[in-house]
Amino acid sequence: MDRRLALSLMLLPMLAHCDPKPAMPPDAHTPAKMPDVPEGAEIATLGGGCFWCVEAAYRQLDGVLAVTSGYTGGHVTNPTYEQVCDKSTGHAEVVRIVFDPKKISYERLLAWFWDLHDPTTLNRQGNDDGPQYRSVIFYHSEVQQTTAAASKAAAAKNFDKPIVTEITRSTDFYPAETYHQNYYFQNKAQNGYCKYVIEPKLKKLKLEH
Repeated sequence: MDRRLALSLMLLPMLAHCDPKPAMPPDAHTPAKMPDVPEGAEIATLGGGCFWCVEAAYRQLDGVLAVTSGYTGGHVTNPTYEQVCDKSTGHAEVVRIVFDPKKISYERLLAWFWDLHDPTTLNRQGNDDGPQYRSVIFYHSEVQQTTAAASKAAAAKNFDKPIVTEITRSTDFYPAETYHQNYYFQNKAQNGYCKYVIEPKLKKLKLEH
């Protein structure tokens, strides 16, 4: 085996975690600003493991106007990334998607959702383990709730194991710190998680990587 390949395989378990430790600017821990929601646009809130990966995919879809990584579903106001990672706040890592329903439907967003992660693993995606990585759909209306339930039932036919994805009413959304936003495209050259986890997913989905 090539020495470089062997070394890469040895390092992979250490790199494949959604846990950044780069040198960051002083304002990096400031919560990101929320994007505007244009008239006629709608919002979808989805959690499918580390939000870096989910965000990187949804940003590329035609009809998606904005994607913000953040936290929802918990009981602590304005949680930090560190608090969420302590698994004590109840929040999930999610993406808040502002989309134009005339260009991309909620059903289509959910179709991508099932392809983006493994919805059969409880509180886990790969080496990312904990309730913050749970598979969850936070609906914003009764129509979204009904659509999500139907989408989940249809997607179940494509998996050998039962889908454990939660479908629950949307609660307060807290944008993640600025350094988490568009994380993949800003850090893919130097972050191992981006290279070994996110990039292969984007390649499989035939998205920019």
